[in-house]
Amino acid sequence: MGLPNLVLGGTLASLLYKQMGFSDSEIAFWTGLIILPWSFKPLWGPFMELYKTKRYYIYSSQLVCGVLFAAAAASLYSSHFFGISLSLFFVLAFAGATQDIAADGLYMQELSETEQAQYVGWQGTFYNFAKLFSNGGMVFLLGILTTTLGGVKAWTILLLIYAAVMLLLGVYNKQQLPPQDTPAPKNSSEVWLALKDVMVSFFAKKNIWWGIAFIVLYRFAEGQAIKIMPLFFKASIAEGGLALQDAQLGMLAGIYGTIAFVLGSILAGYYVAKRGLNRTTLLILCAAFNLPFATYAYLAITQTQNMWLIGSAVSIEHFGYGFGFIGIILFIMQQIAPGKYQMAHYAFGSAITYFGYTLASMVSGLVSDYLGYKQFFIWVLIATIPAFMVTSFVPLQKQLTEKNV
Repeated sequence: MGLPNLVLGGTLASLLYKQMGFSDSEIAFWTGLIILPWSFKPLWGPFMELYKTKRYYIYSSQLVCGVLFAAAAASLYSSHFFGISLSLFFVLAFAGATQDIAADGLYMQELSETEQAQYVGWQGTFYNFAKLFSNGGMVFLLGILTTTLGGVKAWTILLLIYAAVMLLLGVYNKQQLPPQDTPAPKNSSEVWLALKDVMVSFFAKKNIWWGIAFIVLYRFAEGQAIKIMPLFFKASIAEGGLALQDAQLGMLAGIYGTIAFVLGSILAGYYVAKRGLNRTTLLILCAAFNLPFATYAYLAITQTQNMWLIGSAVSIEHFGYGFGFIGIILFIMQQIAPGKYQMAHYAFGSAITYFGYTLASMVSGLVSDYLGYKQFFIWVLIATIPAFMVTSFVPLQKQLTEKNV
């Protein structure tokens, strides 16, 4: 699940277009636009409940992603690379989002509520193997290959590696995932009635608008900070950045940061499994998620070149990010998704949170260009306030808040 999302919405696509000379505002806007399919999963998620199986959607979408990564590598040699690459990445995002719907549905189908809480940290861990691979190893490799082979050849190799990995995963999962019963065929009228029922029942859920406000505002500051972070690290000292090389960025954010993220997500999974998802735990998760963005404000204000300080700041932020992100995953799983259309409603919830994240990231470049990096990361801290407010007041289902601890 992590590879397509991390390439398109994470560090790599930003670095690709940064190397092409685009401004932070342009990069933030276009890389935000191409990942919008993750925000619109509800539009086709309900149809996946009616046709084929989750197993089929998982392996077929992975094979499609592999083919599209290979096509993106070929587009590097076109004079119209920018437009072609954006188009390919946009379609790739649809395939990646489809994979996410099916994989999350399989997770919820096979595990009880207690098991969901217990293993959600491990789910995040495996997702973050992709983060370690992409933001760590591949960014580090990019720095080496760019020096020896040049930018175009380096990016060709990287995209072909992603193509090979996704194709191999598709073949593997086709062979290894257990067979499932295929849903009974439906005619078109039944499909549209089911889709209407899915949507109506979602918005009819008790306190759903509070839930939507929570999952949007929880990530409001994150959507801005995470999009600008790699651009800030790469920018020159004169521009207010830290002037890190690709290899340094890969080592710090991709390896040290990912290890810290994994540790945080695992600990959070066991923490919530023991205490339950109640007001206190949710506030603690919110604080862990949002307050560590102060480390980037510190780096922007000081522009320190001490790699120990930079590495420590990145590790602290990523640990808190991993610990706190569990809060929004479990909130969607246990507060929003339960019911007749569990997979589709989980897709609704995750799409809405991703939509809020995407909108914040799309405008982050404009804010960053206007304020400069120092004032921008101070603004990010101010932008965490709505998350704490909505976490303090969002209603929680009674049966979840009265769990034995």
